[in-house]
Amino acid sequence: MFISGAFVSYHYWDEWLIYFESRGYNVVAVPWLHKNDSVGNLRTYDPCNKIGLITLSNLLCYYTEIIEKLQEKPILIGHSYGGLLVQLLVQKNLASAGICISSFPPSGFTTLKFLFYRNLLNFSSSLFSKEATYFLSFRNWQKLLFNTVPLEEQQDNYEKFIIPESQKALRDLLLRNTKVNYKEKHVPLFFIATSEDRFVSPELIYWNFKKYKNFHSITCYKKIENQSHFLILQSQWKEIAKIIADWLEKIH
Repeated sequence: MFISGAFVSYHYWDEWLIYFESRGYNVVAVPWLHKNDSVGNLRTYDPCNKIGLITLSNLLCYYTEIIEKLQEKPILIGHSYGGLLVQLLVQKNLASAGICISSFPPSGFTTLKFLFYRNLLNFSSSLFSKEATYFLSFRNWQKLLFNTVPLEEQQDNYEKFIIPESQKALRDLLLRNTKVNYKEKHVPLFFIATSEDRFVSPELIYWNFKKYKNFHSITCYKKIENQSHFLILQSQWKEIAKIIADWLEKIH
């Protein structure tokens, strides 16, 4: 099961679904609550402003309900905000393995978070405004999230995938408890960072990885060179998908 990050349509997983299906997996990318629609529709209207109602808490409940209806615990692959959701779902014992790509960090103090929070605040002139949703600017997309590709590719993917985001879901990263019990035994976890990520630094993701202290659990980390935060969409995406698929074969 693929879980997307903030600001984007879940359709950015489409090529990944095809790849993992070719490797023998039953696959699904589950859109966020209130985001199961086309990019065009989500950009032009938001009935009852439902996207603006999304919180971290109801996202977690939403994915919990979906997973609990499955016949077996899924492998969870999450990107960005989705990577944080994967960690929280793993803690609830709802996965057989978890892959966290460019993951947002859970609760816990480190000076490495200062840059992350500064970037998060940079995505809106005021996360505490009365506006229910926030639409990522092309400048922030280009500068912080998709900074290692040519301009034409940046523009193309911006038009294809960027949608409004809930201000509440973003504020929750600053205000809500996303605590993880790092000492508790857990299913295998794989953290993937990228060297050119200007939003969630590889150092912060490595800090997140190192916080897991249970010696009876598998926790792995890999840094991918010359990739941005949205490596999901970059031309070398298949190399990263293969790394994940090969890792899954080793642990299962």
